[in-house]
Amino acid sequence: MTDMAELKKRKEPLNLAIVHVDPDAFIANFMGWLEITAFITAQRAGEASAPPSGMTPTLSADQLKRGGVRTVGDDAIFAFCMTAALKADKTAVDTVEAALVESMGKEFPGSFGLWHFRTAIDAPQTLDDFVGQAGKKMLSGDLPPPPLRAKENWNTGLRFFEKARKSNFVHEIMYPLAKWTRERGTDILEKGVAFLAHIEDSVPILRESLADTRNDQSFIANFLLQLAPAVDMELTDEYQGFLRSLARRT
Repeated sequence: MTDMAELKKRKEPLNLAIVHVDPDAFIANFMGWLEITAFITAQRAGEASAPPSGMTPTLSADQLKRGGVRTVGDDAIFAFCMTAALKADKTAVDTVEAALVESMGKEFPGSFGLWHFRTAIDAPQTLDDFVGQAGKKMLSGDLPPPPLRAKENWNTGLRFFEKARKSNFVHEIMYPLAKWTRERGTDILEKGVAFLAHIEDSVPILRESLADTRNDQSFIANFLLQLAPAVDMELTDEYQGFLRSLARRT
């Protein structure tokens, strides 16, 4: 089977591996995801047709180096590293990296995505840089001091939120991100209100934001929007409108 049904079939276990930060399941399903996405892309471009066997073709060493395959790999690895960072599970990332290096070499598809979480980038420029550097700190357990914690967590949440929306695994990242956001917000409410700006206004807003019990994109968008003044962050009118539209549930 080499159609969209096969794409869905191969993506579902990878989705679960990312949500639950399961390195073994990710490793087991990563190549299958690369194969089906590469085949469907080639088929749509008129460069491939369904094989008589009905089996999705495997990828050669040369095909694994192609830009499209590497982009898909980067996206999947980035998603896994993000959810692992949200759980501070460095071992899971180490396990995935070791297995992929062993099977495909150091330049495996996804290695560039992983690089952002491994290398110290002194002057981050891109969204991937910012997300990777924040994730790197989270994976190493490098927590900011209490006076800076709320603001840094808000910034990390915003970057992760923006990156998740660009991923093929948006829903798989959003749920863990929402849980992490709720945990960070609860921690502020219990231990860090003294470090918030405009405390008298910020604490009721924080409580109201956390009262939404659904761990989804709308919760995160509303939290980021409402808590920006509490951490001394200014959002443009356009970006406020963007977050407001995402926070609105239909």
